[in-house]
Amino acid sequence: MLPRDSSQVAVLIPCIDLQQGQAVQLVHGRKRELAIADVMSLLLKFKKYKWLHVIDLDAAMGKGNNSELAHKLCDEAAQQMKVRVGGGIRTVRRAQEITTWGAHQIIIGSAAFKNRKINAPFLRRLCARISRSAIVVALDTANGHVVIRGWRERLQIRAEQVMEQLEPFCAAFLCTDVDREGTMSGANLEWFKYLRTATSHPIIAAGGIKTQREIAILERIGMDAAVGMALYKKRLN
Repeated sequence: MLPRDSSQVAVLIPCIDLQQGQAVQLVHGRKRELAIADVMSLLLKFKKYKWLHVIDLDAAMGKGNNSELAHKLCDEAAQQMKVRVGGGIRTVRRAQEITTWGAHQIIIGSAAFKNRKINAPFLRRLCARISRSAIVVALDTANGHVVIRGWRERLQIRAEQVMEQLEPFCAAFLCTDVDREGTMSGANLEWFKYLRTATSHPIIAAGGIKTQREIAILERIGMDAAVGMALYKKRLN
């Protein structure tokens, strides 16, 4: 387990998931639970936080993109917080483009895998063009197995099996529990504790988080918390 320095506190990271020009929250990445048309207004709501995640769901699912809106969010948010951008980043050129938007880090998901194994050649090229400190690898899992392509394709790979191999290519992991994503059913803390033993890299936990108590437990095991539904539905202070 990676101990957290005593001077640090857990970071609660709000998420803006973009779909068809709106900020949305989906259950299990499929059913839309809510949508907000005035996306830019969320920057005022989230201004007190240190980090922001901007995820282009359409790009992740191969159904167009929200690049203009994501770019605008980065431009404005970068003045007050650090931004991670993810969703459909499948080429080095695209990754480089997004870093010019003011994004502090990019999130690589599907492109980290090819032919159902780690896509090391792509990741090496990416690290050669972008600092490893600017790369986060998303290990989204359903029933413990990595899922890609907007969570539509399941691999016979478990997250804990590939973390050590991926460490040279990234600064951190974003681990989303798809089974609980958007449900506010509570974080699977045992699962996150298990993942914590598999790597010394920082881990950002996501999926089902609904209480300050869960965030405090994640802090104790050395993880930050990316939160969507519970923030939008005002379950957290």
